[in-house]
Amino acid sequence: MNTGSKVRIQEDLETRLPVSVFDLPIQEIRRGYRSDVYFWREKLILERDRHNPIVTMQVFQKKHAVLCGIDEAIAILRVGTGHYTDLKKAYKLFDRLMNIKMDLRKCRDIDRELFLSLIAERLTVERELDSIWVSEFDKLKISALRDGDEIEPYETVMHIEGPAASFAHLETVYLGVLARRTKIATNVRKCVQAAQGKPVIFFGARFDHFSVQGGDGYAASIGGAEAVSTDAGAEWWGSRGIGTIPHALIACYRGDTALATYKFYEHIARGTDIKVIALVDYHNDCVGTSLEVARKLKDILWAVRLDTSDTMVDRCLWEEMMQFDPRGVNVRLVEKVRGALDREGFSHVKIIVSGGFNPDKISFFEEKKAPVDIYAVGSALFEGKYDFTADIVMVEGEKEAKKGREYRPIRPRE
Repeated sequence: MNTGSKVRIQEDLETRLPVSVFDLPIQEIRRGYRSDVYFWREKLILERDRHNPIVTMQVFQKKHAVLCGIDEAIAILRVGTGHYTDLKKAYKLFDRLMNIKMDLRKCRDIDRELFLSLIAERLTVERELDSIWVSEFDKLKISALRDGDEIEPYETVMHIEGPAASFAHLETVYLGVLARRTKIATNVRKCVQAAQGKPVIFFGARFDHFSVQGGDGYAASIGGAEAVSTDAGAEWWGSRGIGTIPHALIACYRGDTALATYKFYEHIARGTDIKVIALVDYHNDCVGTSLEVARKLKDILWAVRLDTSDTMVDRCLWEEMMQFDPRGVNVRLVEKVRGALDREGFSHVKIIVSGGFNPDKISFFEEKKAPVDIYAVGSALFEGKYDFTADIVMVEGEKEAKKGREYRPIRPRE
């Protein structure tokens, strides 16, 4: 194993994000419940055969990418490396734990006493499972890069050395974490680079399952996102979600964007550091609505957000439609809004754009010097795949690997 001083090795594990940052289902990880079943069976075979060699697992993926998920993967190894002293009892307790989990969902709003008793039983069962679990994390030697490191195709990002049976069942879980987090971080980084220093906001929450928001938000921050749209997405890095008012609020005030924005100020932003941002495409008239809101709120208004659908052409462009593609949020629309605001003395009001933005579209806007202040990006941040692979490359200190997957040292970082 490469133990050069410039490679992140065992001694710096304590500088990684602590386990408490991550919402890990510890009992499910230990039991292999969230692992491909063949990895759990590998663990069982090695334990039952009393064959537990010291192996080196090598982790990599095949693209240029921004690495993310390493600290979470180490946290998974920290809580999940080990074995049960009584496997039969562990099976029985874990099955009961899963039944309790199901029963809690059923009775929460029906039988309060039963719900509380199940909560107490769940804690008891978890304690019993803890009592028959032997952690062997201290037997591992881990060498790994850092979240945020830029990596090359096939570059080794982590080596895990230790007793094979102790962590064989964790491969699915830590590889999945690395794949998901790296995808988000890489896509965000591409947008940030395209924006050439302008802030990028992660507006991806509505495009995926709510349960992934914490990790996705953290990965977005690693990629360079300025902010995210949900509090859950900002939790891991100690921040809060930001955003505008929704179209739904404007509808509730019968299409009066200026009034809805003022109500946001009155009931949410006043007396706080929350910025007032108006969503101005409700009537497909971004120039007119921006001016209306700015006239009403004046210095209170921090920004307007343009979010015109790519099936629509904003009213201000109807006379210019033959000169460019006028659909959605485009450079000319931003120029028209900026010019209108400036002419009426609202040069302090920033312009945020959203709706179909990706690195290519951001690059085009920057090339055309569009007067955008902030880019909000959503579904594009989930595109592509960054699949990680783990292979045993050493057994008992000797080379042992599948063809084409030989040991490769971790490239030192400055």
